[in-house]
Amino acid sequence: MWDDNKLGIVYTAGAYILWGFLPVYWKLIQQVPAMEILAHRIVWSFIFMIGIVLVIRKWSPFKQECRRILKNKKNFIGITFASIAISINWLTYIYAVNTDHVVEASLGYYINPLVSILLGMIFLQERFNRAQWIAFILAGAGVLYMTMEFGSVPWLALLLAFSFGTYGLLKKIVSLNAIFGLTIETLLITPVALIFLTFQGTAMHTEASVGTVLLLLGAGVVTAVPLLLFSSGAKRIPLSMVGFLQYFAPTIMLIIGVFFYNEPFTQVHVVSFALIWAGLVVFTFARMKRLKKYEAKAS
Repeated sequence: MWDDNKLGIVYTAGAYILWGFLPVYWKLIQQVPAMEILAHRIVWSFIFMIGIVLVIRKWSPFKQECRRILKNKKNFIGITFASIAISINWLTYIYAVNTDHVVEASLGYYINPLVSILLGMIFLQERFNRAQWIAFILAGAGVLYMTMEFGSVPWLALLLAFSFGTYGLLKKIVSLNAIFGLTIETLLITPVALIFLTFQGTAMHTEASVGTVLLLLGAGVVTAVPLLLFSSGAKRIPLSMVGFLQYFAPTIMLIIGVFFYNEPFTQVHVVSFALIWAGLVVFTFARMKRLKKYEAKAS
C-alpha cells in the first residue's frame, strides 16, 4: 500500500512528464494555425473542467467561488489578467513547438523559476538571498551569451518564462484551488475563443481529417489532466520535492527537440544551457536547505 508521500511523487512526476511530452501532441496538428489551436484548447478545456466540477460534485462551491470573484474587484481583475497571461503562454508554446523551436521552449521553462523570483522581488517586495542572486546572474549570463552569439534575443523563451511567471504571480494574489482556477480562467476567455472560431476557424469548417478533429477536441483533456495530477500530488509532498520534479518537463522537451525533431543544439546552446543549469542547481539546493531549516524549526 502506497503512502501519501509516494503517491504525491508519482502524481507530481506524472504531471511534469506529461507536460514534457506535450510538444508531441501539438506537432500532430501543426497544420492548424496556432491561434486556432489555442482557441480550441481554451473552449474544450473549459468544457472538460465543467465536467470535472460536476463529476466531483463541486458545482455549489464553484458557483460560490464565482460569486466571490465577481464581488471583489481586485480578485476579478486579477483572475482576468491571469486568464490573459496563461492564454499568451499557451499561444507562445504552441507557436514555438509548431515552428521548430522546442529547444527554445525548454529554455523558457528552465529559466521560469528564476523569473518568478524576480517578479516576486519587484511586485511582492521579496528579497533576494545570496544564492538566488548567484542563480539569477548565472542564468542571465546564459541568456546573454546566446543573444550575443546568435545576434538575436531568444524572445520565445523569455515570453514563455515571463508569461508563466506573471500567471503564477497573479495566482498568488488571487488564491484559488487548481480545479476552480482553471475553470474560471477558461470561462472568462472562452467567449473570445468562440468568436474567433466562428469567424476565423477553419479546421472544423473544412474537410479536416477525423484525426485532426479528435486531436483538437482532446486539447482540453491534455491541458486539464496534468493539472489535476499536479494539484493532487503537490499537496502530498514537500515543496523542495516539487521544485526538483519541475525540471522533468523542460528536460524531456529538450531531449525531444534535439533527438526526435532534429533541432540544432550547438556549442552556443551547450554553454548557455550549462550556465542556466548551474544557476538552477544553486537555486534548488539553496531552497532545499532553507526548507529543511524551516521544517526543523517547525518540528
